[in-house]
Amino acid sequence: MALLSCGRRYQRVVTSVGTAGAVLALATAAAAQDMVRVRQTIQRLSSPAFHGRGYVHQGDHIAADYLRAQFSASGLQPLSTNYTQAFPLPINTFPGRASLQVGSQRLTPGIDFIADPSSGTGHVKGNILAFDTLLFSHPERHSAFLATDLCRWVLVLQQHDAARLNQLPVALQAHVLTAAARVTLLPSKLTASLASQQDPQPHLQVLASKWPAKARTVIVHLDAVFQPAYPTQNVIGYLPGRTQPDSFLVVTAHYDHLGRLGRSTYFPGANDNASGVAMLLELARHFSQPQNRPDYSLVFIGFGAEEAGLVGSRYFVEHPLFPLERIHFLVNLDLVGTGSQGATVVNGKIFEPQFQLLTQLNSAGHYLPSLVARGRAANSDHYFFSEHGVPSFFLYTKGGPTAYHDVQDQADALPLTAFQQVFALLSEFLLHL
Repeated sequence: MALLSCGRRYQRVVTSVGTAGAVLALATAAAAQDMVRVRQTIQRLSSPAFHGRGYVHQGDHIAADYLRAQFSASGLQPLSTNYTQAFPLPINTFPGRASLQVGSQRLTPGIDFIADPSSGTGHVKGNILAFDTLLFSHPERHSAFLATDLCRWVLVLQQHDAARLNQLPVALQAHVLTAAARVTLLPSKLTASLASQQDPQPHLQVLASKWPAKARTVIVHLDAVFQPAYPTQNVIGYLPGRTQPDSFLVVTAHYDHLGRLGRSTYFPGANDNASGVAMLLELARHFSQPQNRPDYSLVFIGFGAEEAGLVGSRYFVEHPLFPLERIHFLVNLDLVGTGSQGATVVNGKIFEPQFQLLTQLNSAGHYLPSLVARGRAANSDHYFFSEHGVPSFFLYTKGGPTAYHDVQDQADALPLTAFQQVFALLSEFLLHL
């Protein structure tokens, strides 16, 4: 009710501002940014020194230390000791050797192959056995498959067959796991992810176009280490509100990414989500200026372990540092490094008055070419908040490079097409809330 009233109040303001005022507002907001600094933030977070902000060589801790330093320099106050909310994480990691030779051809990690997130460790030299697809339609072949000693073989499956293994009887599914190693051939791109468990044998995902069709042998060296309770953290700072410090606006972005695959390969995560962290830091610097301080308190959260299944945000919702019911609105930032085709707002169809306000601001300021509302989706750190009744948006930009969860998501390739426009739109949106 109050938010709808706010939207109507702003509609009258928009009418009186006009185009000249909107352009002035954009120029003023954009002037608060230093795009060289934004580039430096993204380049640093996605550099090799941060190890893909994952769980090998404590890349997540290096990123968290960086975020703490930036919060402190911006004048944010901690909500807990050293801005930190610690929590444990079960995670499978690949810290050592990661190599694959098929026949006489050596394939390149990250480019030609990746480890399945739940892959086990192993050093295997074996012959190739193509998975028998008739097992799905001919039950009479089950006995012969179960009688095959797979520990001598590297089992090779097409992606569409691997995806339907759960349709086989449980005994056959278990038998697949007895192979010396598994290889799944992918028809298109490699998309890495994380897992909270580990399989008993090595399991690699390989681009089908890179797989030598006539090869008969495979040599796999993969070091996988499962950590049942890896210590990681959320990083949280806030700015007290001028008149209503017990009411909160929250801005979030996950700082973690996918880490490393062996000694020589890491996932930079420039768009996902160094871009969101850079936006969060720019908003924190902007609102820390006395003339920009809003009436409500502003909380800035860098979530850990988003890539591991929204673990950090779920932990915060279950262990909040301030009452969730005092959150007036939350904006989650992820994948904001492009923007030539505008942006999508998850929960825009759920929280319609707030989305109406956002679109009014966008139209008045001529910021983004489009804003598209989506419904409910469990695809980033807003999810557990909105599931607990917190009004929340997740905004991501569209258009431009499509690198995602791969080694190509690099800072130099990120255009930041609409970064300043998104910053201007969000800074206005937060003030009008």
